Amino acid sequence: MNHLLIVPLLLPAVMAPVLLLWLRFHLRASRLAALLSCGVLLVAALMLGAEAATGEVQAYRLGNWPPPFGIVLVLDRLSALMLVLTALLALLVLWHVIATGLDRRGWHFHPLFQFQLLGLNGAFLTGDLFNLFVFFEVLLIASYGLMLHGQGPARLKAGVHYVIVNLVGSTLFLIALGLLYGATGTLNMADMAGRVAAAAPEQHRLIAAGAALLFAVFALKAAMLPLHLWLPVTYSSTSAAAAALFAILSKVGVYAILRTGTLIFPAEGIGLPWSPTAWMLPAALLTAIVGFVGMLASHRLREQAAYAVLGSTGTLLAAGSLFSPLPLAATLYYLPHSTLSTAALFLLADVIARRRRGWGDALAPGPAFPGMGAAGLLFLIAAIAAAGLPPLAGFVGKLLILDAVRLHPAWPWIWGIILATTLIGVLALARSGSVLFWNIREGAAVRRLEPLARVAAPAALMVTALTLLALLAGPATGYAQAAAEQMAQPTAYVEAVLGSRR
Repeated sequence: MNHLLIVPLLLPAVMAPVLLLWLRFHLRASRLAALLSCGVLLVAALMLGAEAATGEVQAYRLGNWPPPFGIVLVLDRLSALMLVLTALLALLVLWHVIATGLDRRGWHFHPLFQFQLLGLNGAFLTGDLFNLFVFFEVLLIASYGLMLHGQGPARLKAGVHYVIVNLVGSTLFLIALGLLYGATGTLNMADMAGRVAAAAPEQHRLIAAGAALLFAVFALKAAMLPLHLWLPVTYSSTSAAAAALFAILSKVGVYAILRTGTLIFPAEGIGLPWSPTAWMLPAALLTAIVGFVGMLASHRLREQAAYAVLGSTGTLLAAGSLFSPLPLAATLYYLPHSTLSTAALFLLADVIARRRRGWGDALAPGPAFPGMGAAGLLFLIAAIAAAGLPPLAGFVGKLLILDAVRLHPAWPWIWGIILATTLIGVLALARSGSVLFWNIREGAAVRRLEPLARVAAPAALMVTALTLLALLAGPATGYAQAAAEQMAQPTAYVEAVLGSRR
């Protein structure tokens, strides 16, 4: 077994209690340890990504239990992509946290951050539905603390709603697992795939009910309409750095939908009375509409970024919900772009708010501030990325999605909504840029500001990564196509997990 596969879980699992028990009152040491952890995590993720790019699916059996028993971690192209994206995002967000001093507002930020990474990496690597539930709970519990970090009545109110919604989701998740275990006798995803395909007719309705409930839970995590109301309030109320990290939190729901929808419950060949994913395309399109219209109606830049997360998720799943190789490849190319572009908007909202004290990130005219030209240029590039305009990767991703769905019966709806929401996003972000950087009012400029380069560097690096994704669109789309084909033909995944037992 490849022991490198356990590093994305073992590293944050060890670092979190070290930060909590020994370094809690030593801020400088905590920062260095956390940065070192995220840096090593990124290196490990890149190494795993290089191994996954060969096409080999690797399984790591903790305790070396025979399949399908015990805890199993599985690395393929999809999980490797999510690991690299998580590690890169975490390192840049942590840089922003340290540069702005957000971690000074409480002693537990860095341990919670590491626990969040443990939950995220575990969710992307696990090969068992129950362990997926466990890692969901780990990342959710950590996100409760990160969401409330810094305190404030609005943050507390949104946090209570966030906790209640996710507790309901966790309860439904357990019920779905009970139904599926009762019908198949297993929760190992590779093993369940075979048992669902071979299930007796009298079990079909029970499996379909469990699958429908499971997909509803994943749709809640992804904030798909009509289960989306928690996301804009939560993301716009928490700190910008936490919201930037949470940009990948909703992608856990997207990942879970794609993983189970291709591995366990494919649309054809399992004999279920109806497809548990039949409702996803219209829900995804409506989510995109609500997200981009919400951007146009937003009154604060952070709120606009929260609705951008919603809109990008809808665009992602408009293609991903078709579960065929070409749309899946377009989805996987667009996924890192949507995550980094919305995270960059959150960080820029914080940078701008810190330089407009008294006006904050409100979309209202304020006085000029030092570094306004550079901040405006960075916002322009981030806005181009978030809206999906050329020459950045969002434009390439949307073109790939439009091309991939052109043979689907619903292609006029998909094309019309994606093009219309892109125009709405352009109008929304153009309005924000005009108000923030062109409509200047008289007033005293903020003094004693930290250097713009220090606080804006993480957002600038995210925008740089999006530029590289566009420049390297050929290799990136090649990887996405290979990952999509691997997902559409999960035989190698099943064989890697079950081995000779299969």
